[in-house]
Amino acid sequence: MTTTQLVQQIHQKQSFLCIGLDVDLTKIPSHLLQLEDPIFEFNKAIIEATHDLCVAFKPNTAFYEAHGLKGWQSLQKTIEYLNANHPEIFTIADAKRGDIGNTSSMYAKAFLEDLNFDSVTVAPYMGKDSVEPFLAFENKHAILLALTSNEGAFDFQTQDAAGEALYKKVIKTSKTWKNSQNLMYVVGATKAEYFAEIRKIIPSSFLLVPGIGAQGGSLYDVCSYGMNEDVGLLINSSRAIIYASSGMDFAERARAEALKVQQEMAVILKT
Repeated sequence: MTTTQLVQQIHQKQSFLCIGLDVDLTKIPSHLLQLEDPIFEFNKAIIEATHDLCVAFKPNTAFYEAHGLKGWQSLQKTIEYLNANHPEIFTIADAKRGDIGNTSSMYAKAFLEDLNFDSVTVAPYMGKDSVEPFLAFENKHAILLALTSNEGAFDFQTQDAAGEALYKKVIKTSKTWKNSQNLMYVVGATKAEYFAEIRKIIPSSFLLVPGIGAQGGSLYDVCSYGMNEDVGLLINSSRAIIYASSGMDFAERARAEALKVQQEMAVILKT
């Protein structure tokens, strides 16, 4: 999917919501556990209840890999279902990969070609040759970890590196890589005051923003500092939506929570 198509979806749905499909079997409704593939059935119900309110879905692959082959099959069924039934949705494999060139090429093939995700999250620590393989696919995207929402982000990301915060150096350097137009960036909502600085470096790039809701980030603050002419934001919410209920009404409650966020976004888009 091109960024132009993504922007069109944002305006059509009046939403820049991304829903994280981080499926924990200890949290999903117990009646689903009797089914052959409870992870996929949970995802399918969430997708059908919310796809018109969001523009992206983001499975965190750790929640699938933890179940071995069966979990990977659930992930494959989920992305195949999305691509077949809701091709307008932007799909993100939240895999946080990044390794030497040959290995990254295989990771890129796995997520962007074999599974056919639109994008994959990538760790930049190993530099240019670990990221460029993800950028080689036409109309696919690598979403680079830039400034994350976790407590440990301050261990490295904001440290001084030759007179400049390391996260700024990472973003600036990434712009020099081949096919860097296919880059997006992860920036945590809990660090809203940093968005203005980041926009000075990458004014037109899309930012994937976790940390709204459960982690305490403010949607309005993020939009004030981080929104650009094309919106340029994908606001991720996982637990607050998908685990709104553990009962038979889990899909309806997930829709209600997604609708609350979408309505806030619609107001912001109109101002």
